[in-house]
Parts: sequence; C-alpha cells; structure tokens
Amino acid sequence: MKPFASAHATHPLPQMAMALAAAQIDAQRAESGLQPTLGWLYLSARFVSAAEVLLDEARQRWPGVDWVGCSAIGLIAGEAEYFDDEPALALMLAELPREQFRVFSGAAPLARWPAELAQVHADAAAPELGELLQDMASHTRDGYLFGGLPSSQPTEAGVQVANGVWRGGLSGVAFGPGIEIISRVSQGCQPLGEEREVSDCDGNLLLALDGEPALDLLLQDLALPVLTEADDWREALPRLRQTLAGLRRTALSAQPRLHAFGPEVMVRHLVGIDPARHGVAIGERLHQGDHLSFCQRNREAARRDLVRICAELRELAGERPMLGAVYVSCAGRGGPHFGSPSAEARIVRHALGEVPLVGFFAAGEIAHQHLYGYTGVLSVFLGP
Repeated sequence: MKPFASAHATHPLPQMAMALAAAQIDAQRAESGLQPTLGWLYLSARFVSAAEVLLDEARQRWPGVDWVGCSAIGLIAGEAEYFDDEPALALMLAELPREQFRVFSGAAPLARWPAELAQVHADAAAPELGELLQDMASHTRDGYLFGGLPSSQPTEAGVQVANGVWRGGLSGVAFGPGIEIISRVSQGCQPLGEEREVSDCDGNLLLALDGEPALDLLLQDLALPVLTEADDWREALPRLRQTLAGLRRTALSAQPRLHAFGPEVMVRHLVGIDPARHGVAIGERLHQGDHLSFCQRNREAARRDLVRICAELRELAGERPMLGAVYVSCAGRGGPHFGSPSAEARIVRHALGEVPLVGFFAAGEIAHQHLYGYTGVLSVFLGP
C-alpha cells in the first residue's frame, strides 16, 4: 500500500479552496503513483451550504473514489488548524482494496457486510445516540468505532459525507480484515479529588457518593465552603461551571482512586445543582455502582497525554509504515486550550512524524462503543 495523499486550503470561495487543495493532492499523486479508491472530505462550517457542490467536484476530479467526511467548526490538517469561522477544507485520499472497505449511511446501510471496525460520523441530535453507537459496534467483529459528531454553528446544522451529503443518523466507512488500523484515546481532563462510587442517584441527578451527599463532596473537592439551600451561591457558581464529571461504568482492579484519566472514563458536563437534596445533575444517566470523580480541563495533562498516545502508536507500528491518520478532537480543546493557534496539531505532527493527517474538532468524540467529551481520538492506518 502507498502512503495516503493529504491537502488543505482556505479561500472565501469553496471552489477555489477545492482547486488549491486538489493541486496539492495531484502533485503528491504524480510523485507516488497513488490511484485513490477512498477519500476523506472535511469542510468548515462556512462551506456547509456548498457541501454538495464540493462533493460533486471531488467526484469529477477523482472518478471512482468513495467519499466520507463531515462539516465542523474547526478542521485539522497536517500541523494546521482552521477555526473561528475560517472558510477551509481538508482532503485525504487513499489507495485501499475496494473489497476491504464499505461506505455506509441511512441510504446504504452496512447490513451483513463483514466489518472489522468502522469510522463513524453521527448527528448529535440523533435519538438514543448511545444505543445507535452500540448497535453499530455490534456489526463489527472488533466492536471498535472511531470518529466524532459534526460540530456546527447555531444557525446551521452540520452535514455528513458518505457518497452523498446527509443530515441526521450515522454514516461512515467500515473496514475489513485487510486494513490494519491502530487507535488511541487522549483525555484532556484531570481529576480534582478521589474517585468515588455512586451510591444514590435519580436519573441523571447524583445524590450520594460513597454514602455522602454528592454536592458536599463536590464543594469539598473544589475547596469551597458547604452551602445550604438558603445560602447565596453566586460566588461558587463560576467554579462549578468550570467543573466536569469523569464517569466509569465498572471498577478497575488495583486502580488508584486518584489518577489520570484513561479511555475507560467518559467526561460529562455538570448541568445543575439541587441544594435541597444536596445533589448534582450530570449530563448522563447514572446507575448505582458507577464510579465518578469531579474534574477540570488541564492543558498540561492534555499535552502529556497526547504525546503519550502518539508514542504508543509509534511503538505499536514498529517498522511498519504509517500510511495516514485521522484525528478527531473536542471543539473545547483546540487552539487556546493548548496555548496557541494550531498547537494541538503541531504536537501530533511533532510526536507522530510526517504522516498524512486530516480530522476535525467535534461536538463529541467516538471511540470503542462510547461517546466522549474533551478527548482526542487518533487513528492510524498501517502499511505492510
């Protein structure tokens, strides 16, 4: 297999951005002899209205290529990031055996095709999204998904690309046993205190951890005084709004109770407090026996963890070439969270090497069978 070809461009006119990126792709193809069969197309939110035009142009430029992708408020391409409503697109083309991948959507379901794993783009507003992801994973032998939710501006919903332009549901590309992909999840948060067991809850309202009132423990971890229902919460609210919850469904043997998050932890927002019941509302349905720790985003922890997963992927690859990569990061991580524009992409490029890479900043990241937040999901295609 040949290394993938990747390109990116920004221009106020969508067709000009495509022409600029296409020139880069064709220059790489002339050197490598790549005959692409699968392409990724990621569009900035500014180009949503032109998605069908751009897909049609890509089909005309590279006939016979199947296409996947989506729109997002931020794009990742090489060591560049496009944010802040910048009009841009990113392309990556691969020469993969046609019998080893299958593009799927609501109009072309995967059905019984023998998938090993799949890349998925999913609508954040899809009903029962968690169940949809688990069902999708059940159609793959490894039960592994990677991808994310298209992020969008409030005025216009995002789109998905899967041999057409779609809104809603799931779409993506499934891969067979002849395509080897390695993937890792990087967390962007760090716990504030101990991990505790959910001992009482009501739907998404967390009432008690280890038998103690949840709100009191949250204030304790934040080093804030315990307040009553009648107290003035105005001073505490800014700290509470910056706090998140790291949730694990099952216990890990020999796992320290205060630790850096691994991929088994799902980070969710705090969506409210109930002073009367000493409860904390979490953006996820809870169950007794879950494990939870309050946390906050942490730049240095995120940087270290991103470097770590790149090193793990390089070690797993060994002497095998990395043909291309897809990186999906949380829209809350990019740019300022790592200290400067394009800092996150440059970290990946420095740690992973000169690997063709595209991706986007998502409204939620998908890995394994779960929906994450404040994470980065990096997936690498290996050659023989």
